Amino acid sequence: MAGRDLKNMIAAYRDRDDLLFRRAAQAIIKEEEAKRHTTLAKDLTRMLAGSGSGITIVDSLPLPEPPVDRDSKAPIATVESPQMFLDDLVLAQNNRDSFHELIGEVRMWPQLDAEGLPRRNKVLLYGPPGCGKTTMAAALASELGRPLVTASIDGLVSSYLGETASNVKNLFDFASSGAYVLFLDEFDSLGKLRDDPSDHGELRRVVNAVLQMIDRYKGPSIIMAATNHSHILDRALWRRFDVVAELGLPSVADHEVLLFRSLSHYGLAEVDLTDVAKKLEGLPHSATRYLSNSARRRAIMQGRKKVSRADMTAALAEVVSRPWG
Repeated sequence: MAGRDLKNMIAAYRDRDDLLFRRAAQAIIKEEEAKRHTTLAKDLTRMLAGSGSGITIVDSLPLPEPPVDRDSKAPIATVESPQMFLDDLVLAQNNRDSFHELIGEVRMWPQLDAEGLPRRNKVLLYGPPGCGKTTMAAALASELGRPLVTASIDGLVSSYLGETASNVKNLFDFASSGAYVLFLDEFDSLGKLRDDPSDHGELRRVVNAVLQMIDRYKGPSIIMAATNHSHILDRALWRRFDVVAELGLPSVADHEVLLFRSLSHYGLAEVDLTDVAKKLEGLPHSATRYLSNSARRRAIMQGRKKVSRADMTAALAEVVSRPWG
């Protein structure tokens, strides 16, 4: 373990410098990975993300305050330390491989910079609602040991129209001030705004400003955008991203895996998960999570620790009777 990184970590703790602490910790994690100490490296990554591991030094370092609107001082984003990792997600293998590769690249940015290779730091996620775009952003932030900064493009524009350009600039300035994952939710709002018949020019200028900031961004953060309506986005938006990933509807096998992961500790001897998973076909990941929580809630409300077939039947009926798009 490099003495310089240990010194930086102690200095960061003394000075309450969250960014320096994270950089030193990430350097140590990288060193352990190079030594093939993969279990230790993963444990350190989880600790860095503040996953409740019992280590208090990271938890004692406060998250940075989010950027705010200049006039109202209201936050224009949220900042959090997520507790979700890639292994917690049910992903298509090509997406899992793609994001593992990206994570490896981010950890080697100094070497890639030295070779004059451009950083891949802009990611676009698309797919139906409830299929894991937000959790993917959280998992990427956790894997990298970075805070997740979440902003809604639609909220930025509609809430503070007169100050939108200033807010967007503040957001990207914030992303340049430290190593974060900046998540731009509802990114399809940009596409809708470009075609707004009531626009008198300001909205289009805002859209163009956002696109230019994405184009020019060279800071230490990952910029990740998500859309439920990929058909709205035009080529001017697509081509600005280095990594484009579709997070589609889960297969029946995916549903079964999700059910097993969430319910295997709650007694399922009398429940046929394969049959339940088949009845969830065509629904998003969020429907399966809802079903699991609903079944567990019913068991708890009746004073039981185990989920019964009746709990699952009632929860399934609730899930399939409501819209998920």
